[in-house]
Formats: sequence, structure tokens, C-alpha cells
Amino acid sequence: MVALVPAAGRGVRLGAGVPKALVPVGGRSLLSRAVRGLLASGRVQHVVVAAPPDQVEVVAAELAELPSAHVVPGGAERTDSVRRALDAAAQVAPDARVVLVHDAARAFTPASVIQDVVDAVEQGAPAVVPVLPVTDTIKQVDDAGDVVSTVDRARLRAVQTPQGFAIDVLRDAYAAAGDITTDDAGLVERLGGEVRTVPGHPHALKITTAFDLAIAESVLAPAEDRAPARTGAEGPQDAGEPE
Repeated sequence: MVALVPAAGRGVRLGAGVPKALVPVGGRSLLSRAVRGLLASGRVQHVVVAAPPDQVEVVAAELAELPSAHVVPGGAERTDSVRRALDAAAQVAPDARVVLVHDAARAFTPASVIQDVVDAVEQGAPAVVPVLPVTDTIKQVDDAGDVVSTVDRARLRAVQTPQGFAIDVLRDAYAAAGDITTDDAGLVERLGGEVRTVPGHPHALKITTAFDLAIAESVLAPAEDRAPARTGAEGPQDAGEPE
């Protein structure tokens, strides 16, 4: 099992002055929390992080105590970073059959969500995404901003990460992709592949704005840090999981 974390973004909207993945929350970076969470789920043996090219050594130092975390230079776009991490995964975990793609900004994703995604792929789904029902009313508008219609939200879902794939399915999807995407499962959809859903979790919100960061600082980090240690440093084998 290998997870890819594209973390080369600058996080301009967060306004922190450092790459978003390195923004600290409760004394620990988003990236560190995300990687530790993946490893501590008991289902991930290796994590490949695509870092900003000029920050590879900084990111490697941030994850130095996690021997199952591997850092490679990312690209200008998220798609480029996932491609580079996927290529590196072939060296790091050549026997991997399942791959996850996870946002560092979703640093507080519960282990149960990670486990459910992996289980669904292992049970035969080519692609799996965790989702939440859409609770806001959604309006479709025209180019002028005028409302065209009200969309039925009963069939809408907000997608989170990690997204899970049979590794050959994701490789084929990226081989066929010719443009930029922010949704890996969408590439599988383009090829006519099935994408299954599992329940997501409110704690897996994407930390994008200063408001999100405040929620993470005041609610999510304290709750996680009060829970039993999830360092991930001990590795899955010590937790009883086979390599």
C-alpha cells in the first residue's frame, strides 16, 4: 500500500508566507499530521510526498523521523506532482496494488475514512472517493451571474481525500490525461471507469483559508492531540500489519 501526497502548492489563499503543507497547526505542520495519519491508519506502508522543488530538503527534514516517508520534487501543477510521485512509487513500493492520493491540507482525516477507502479498493472497486452530502442550496448561474436554475442537491456529493485506486487504473488515467486536473478520480471517469463512494467525515475538511486554519487550531488539533498517539513512526509492521 502506497500513498501519494502532492504538496508542492504555495497556499497563497492561506497567506502564511510558507508552502501550505508546512503551515504549523498546534506545533506540527499540516504535512506531518497528514503523513502520520496515513501511516497510523495501519493500511499504508509507504508515503511519497511531492514537495516544492526548492523546498525538498526542508520537507525531508520535516519528515525525517518517519522512515516510510519519501520526498521527491513536485511540479508546477498538482497533476505534475502526482505524476512524479506515482513514478517514484514504482521504485519505493514496486509490489503495491493499491494507491491513495491525499491532500496534505486534509491533515485531520480520521483513520476510519482511510481504512474504508482502502477496503473498497481491495474489494474490487477500481476507484474510490470519500464524500459528504451537500447541505447548501446550489444555484446554477449564467455568464452574467443571474440564476438559471436551482440544482437538486439530493444527488450531489462533496468529495474529500484520500482517493483510492487500483494502481494500474491510476497509471492508465494519468497516461491518458493531457491537461491539468484537481480531481484524480475525474481522470478515471473520463476513461469510462467506475468510481465508487464511501462516507467521508467533517474533520477531513480542506484547510485552505485563514478561517479553516483557525478551526484547525482551536478544534481539530486539540482533539487529535488528546487522542492516543498516532505518530506513524513505528510503522505498520509493529502494529500487526504485514508489509
